[in-house]
Amino acid sequence: KMTQPMRGDQVHQPAAARKSASLSSPSAARRLYRNLSGKFRVGTNPPALEDSVVSARGGDKERLRKTTVNFQSNEALFEAVEHQELDLVQLLLAQYSLEELDLNTPNSEGLLPLDIAIMTNNVPMAKLLLRAGAKESPHFVSLEGRAVHLATLVQEAEQRVSELQAQVRSEGPSEREGSDQERQLKAWEWRLQLFRRMQTGFEHANPPDAPSVVRLSVSSNTSLQVDFHEPACVNSAVVTKYKVCWSAAPSFSPMLGEMTVNDAAEPQCNITGLTSGTHYYVQVSAYNMKGWSPPKVSTPACAAPSSWRDVDGHPPRQRGQKEALDQLLGQIKEAHRHCSCHEHCKAPTQGRKHSVSKSLRHLFQPTSKFVKSLKRGLYLTSIFYRDDNVLVTPEDQIPVVEIEDSYSSSLMQDFLWFTKVSYLWEEISWLQQCLSPSQSSCSCTLQTRLKMLQAVSQLQGMLGTQDLGQVYFEPIKDKHGNALLVLLKDMNACPNLDGVRWTQLCKLQLQRKSISSPEEPTALDTLLITLHEKLAYHRRSRKLLSPGLYLGYLKLCTSVEQIRVLVPQKLPNVLCHTKIRDNSNVSREEWQWLQALSSLDEALEMDQDVQSAPHRFLHDLRGAVKDLMAHINIPGNQAQDFRIYSQEVLEFGEKVSFLLLLPPSDEVCTAPGQNQPYSPRSGLLTLPLQIFELVHFNAYCPGFIGQYCRVSALLELESLMSQQALREAFSEAELLAAKKKHQQVQEQMQQMEEMWRDARWIMDALQYARYKQPTGGISISWIIDFSKEVLPDKPASTSSQPDFMPSPMPSPEPCRKHSASDYPGLSDEEGSSEVFLTTDSDYDSSRAQSPRELDLL
Repeated sequence: KMTQPMRGDQVHQPAAARKSASLSSPSAARRLYRNLSGKFRVGTNPPALEDSVVSARGGDKERLRKTTVNFQSNEALFEAVEHQELDLVQLLLAQYSLEELDLNTPNSEGLLPLDIAIMTNNVPMAKLLLRAGAKESPHFVSLEGRAVHLATLVQEAEQRVSELQAQVRSEGPSEREGSDQERQLKAWEWRLQLFRRMQTGFEHANPPDAPSVVRLSVSSNTSLQVDFHEPACVNSAVVTKYKVCWSAAPSFSPMLGEMTVNDAAEPQCNITGLTSGTHYYVQVSAYNMKGWSPPKVSTPACAAPSSWRDVDGHPPRQRGQKEALDQLLGQIKEAHRHCSCHEHCKAPTQGRKHSVSKSLRHLFQPTSKFVKSLKRGLYLTSIFYRDDNVLVTPEDQIPVVEIEDSYSSSLMQDFLWFTKVSYLWEEISWLQQCLSPSQSSCSCTLQTRLKMLQAVSQLQGMLGTQDLGQVYFEPIKDKHGNALLVLLKDMNACPNLDGVRWTQLCKLQLQRKSISSPEEPTALDTLLITLHEKLAYHRRSRKLLSPGLYLGYLKLCTSVEQIRVLVPQKLPNVLCHTKIRDNSNVSREEWQWLQALSSLDEALEMDQDVQSAPHRFLHDLRGAVKDLMAHINIPGNQAQDFRIYSQEVLEFGEKVSFLLLLPPSDEVCTAPGQNQPYSPRSGLLTLPLQIFELVHFNAYCPGFIGQYCRVSALLELESLMSQQALREAFSEAELLAAKKKHQQVQEQMQQMEEMWRDARWIMDALQYARYKQPTGGISISWIIDFSKEVLPDKPASTSSQPDFMPSPMPSPEPCRKHSASDYPGLSDEEGSSEVFLTTDSDYDSSRAQSPRELDLL
């Protein structure tokens, strides 16, 4: 026989016989749902299993408990599939793991849930099970084997029905009603009907047609990606897998390799280990229970693994830079290893190494002194949050400490340096030791930075933890002469903290509102009013794009003291963008074609050449340009002057890459007072250029930017101290030593700046975009026929706020912020916010209409 031995007391008992025969009635689903919760409670085991669980101990008891759960959930899954209860199967898959359901363990009849769904041609059920990872039974290695197995099941069920009919006929009328034999007979009759339906479904099915679409693209120097669609006709049997074959010859002889794709819900695969530059031909076949379809050749028919870098040998921007920064950091620290100022450096560091849950109890010690109200000066706060709850002091206030009683016009340079220091939280004591010889210095910058480190050390001690979080991208100022530096730390991923005080943010805001003056809010009031936005920004700034190739929009705004980058509010670590495709790689053929493009006729010719590699690339790029133009609200009559950046493909992390859309050279950087020919939709904000770079690299290259910020923060201090030593040198020996030290620091800074310049893709793109003679880039009028295409008009705004590019706030007074709900037509990448923009020390205020060369930034 083809069937497996039955389990335990299930001999001669089909699954349906273990339930009332009325399961086949229309109310079966309702009873299944009603009984589900009680059936799956651990305490409601079958008697034999219940006794085993009671008598077991320790690990055996837990193992038996799991066995019971698996037994019950697997039984219910089979019954739900057999009765075609799609909602119930969805519920089981959601509530139980594949291990608990035994999804791919055959039942006593040698069947799996997917087999039943396929052979009854229940397409929605089969696709649901396939998405969950279901497989076909290993018994069915051939068509003949499946046919024999089904015939055996039908024969056994017929025999069992015949035996039970004879038993029922031998009983008297009074004994027959509701007897065990009567219930078993109805259950077996229902099961015989199920097996016959499965047999009929198998006999009437045929192999599927070929996949309807097979697309071939280049995913790297050594791999190809194949995407395919389900056949237009599956011939009464769901497709369960695909076979991908490749060869160096169009005849597919010899075959170089093949791959089976068992996940029919994700019809794609990546062919790896190929030879760069060699053309490969690919074909795909689909499979159902009746066999394989004819193969479908890909479009284009062949492709060669390659990368855009193969065209001009462009090296990766950050190749070896982190290692060079590691070496530079080691040199800086080595110079301080034998300094007298670091003799007692290690002890405080070791004393800080204790658990967060214990150390945060320092927050509630009576000796802790936090600032309750701002008077005039520079302050520091750290916001620890978990969902909508914020860590507060015993006085229900956020922890704030004073840095100094005033701040200078160079606050933004100090702020940028402080942002870099946030990568050195564990070495604050070491930094203080570095600055200890300068405590009596007359340098205002050195004094301010020393006080910043002292405030950080104080806050670390009072909160009892070294990691104070990430710096918010702007200081908050008020009209009272206060400036507040804000640190944000998400505690959701941290262990539960004992003995600390949390309060709901809305409660904290109401409490502060009752005691603050609405006419002239302080920086602390402004922080609490806008804290929801700041927490949202902090969460979003760490989100990453899904893998793929994107089209980004490079747009900056300049003023006397500001250079800002336009970014989406809901993903502020990248430029405004739209997705071109899921494959992030740009092949050599695609890049060569794009760089050589010089007219619309060439693009129209490519539209007709479906077998050419750039054909699909052109189609996807054209769609992305239209989407992005509509998003940033560029009228069709002005869109023709926009260009595609053709110097490089920007690569962020492993699987995210960008092409850039550039405005006309005169509009790349909008100066103050310059007329804006178009207005982007709301949902965008502007970030200071240098802050944007730190936020961007922190998301996509955290190792590199962390090491750069450490080196930069230390070298800035070293430079200030060496300059101070030069000024204070008295004897010739002191002067020579000071000059030698200063020269060494300058050389190290030059090394660091060269590495940083190589990494700053936005500066290269910005300089290229602003060239006027000749104008660089690929005109989008060579990609889109504007005589036929009409870009979507700007939708009417549903907000009372005007649609314009955000400008810096004249004061920190609270104002209504746009939300995504204000603009129902916008995507999740959108929203709106006003932001403060940092001063850039390298910007020449005398050239407001034409900012100085940006490579100095």
